Amino acid sequence: MKDPGISVVICVYTEDRWEDILAAVSSVRAQSYPALETLLVVDHNAALLERLARAYEGAAGVRVLANAGPRGLSAGRNTGVAASRGEVIAFLDDDAVAERDWLRRFAEGYADPRVWAVGGRTVPVWASGRRPAWFPEEFDWVVGCTYRGLPPGRVRVRNVLGGNASFRRTAFEAAGGFATGIGRDGDRRPLGCEETELCIRLGRARPDAVLIVDDRAVIHHRVPAAREHFAYFRARTYAEGLSKALVARSVGAAKGLESERRYTTRVLPAGVARGLRDALLARPGGAARAGAIVAGVLTAASGYLMGTARARHAEPAFSVAPVSTGSSGGDEAEEATWNGQGRPVSSRGWRRGQGDE
Repeated sequence: MKDPGISVVICVYTEDRWEDILAAVSSVRAQSYPALETLLVVDHNAALLERLARAYEGAAGVRVLANAGPRGLSAGRNTGVAASRGEVIAFLDDDAVAERDWLRRFAEGYADPRVWAVGGRTVPVWASGRRPAWFPEEFDWVVGCTYRGLPPGRVRVRNVLGGNASFRRTAFEAAGGFATGIGRDGDRRPLGCEETELCIRLGRARPDAVLIVDDRAVIHHRVPAAREHFAYFRARTYAEGLSKALVARSVGAAKGLESERRYTTRVLPAGVARGLRDALLARPGGAARAGAIVAGVLTAASGYLMGTARARHAEPAFSVAPVSTGSSGGDEAEEATWNGQGRPVSSRGWRRGQGDE
């Protein structure tokens, strides 16, 4: 199989992340496996759209687009998919930088024609310079990073994590786009799970589809100071519960909570035990980490129960629409001008594992 052309989509929404955005784009442009193009999709922010269009005017391989759908990360990603030209579409967070071989590892995954999505490992970069002593690694998904409990290496998963992920173009043709109404919407409540829902939907549309994570495809994700505090931890875990309720409503609780059951019955109890052991050994933060794990489970559970109760008395808060995936250069999205107008399974090298957000 020939090497796939990879389009990289970076969704952006605030000028507060200007330096982060520039660093993200630079990391893509420095890849050992060159990207076909980088698409910056701006979420309903005219000033940022104009500023980025000016910054990248004439830059080869970089396009600046306005989100053509409703406000939010899902619609921004759908806009990027519609405008992209690559056989594979990769997604990178706007406050992350990719290691030099990031896209190369993705491309290697697609050498197996059964693989429809490839994700990678996301490493936190703490604003304070170190992980807070109380923050359990089992909950690194709270800050958009790979969490303790996922198997290492190249493994088959239920879903990839959206800030460091890629999909074949045909995945969107088979399953539609990201569901709007589930994921992030700027600085509002930190919901998530839009890629989880998409991956489960893809698995239903194409039961033969293989989704993998290769932990050699590494990005480094900045964690701002505000997210190092327990208040954000609590808000994010509650929002995750709400999001899981939406996913369960969309795809059913059996599939929607399949990985979560393993996570809560195996990974988290082991984390509590480690924290208590560290406390007995007088190691910093042991008791606090054990307590945070318990608190995180209870808060996520309360969010799930609340979201489930709301869903019984309301119309679905999300929708899934087909995404145009033509390779003509993006007729479905308006491109901005400078002034803003515009386990073992086979010999292929992966094994079955657990994965979710």
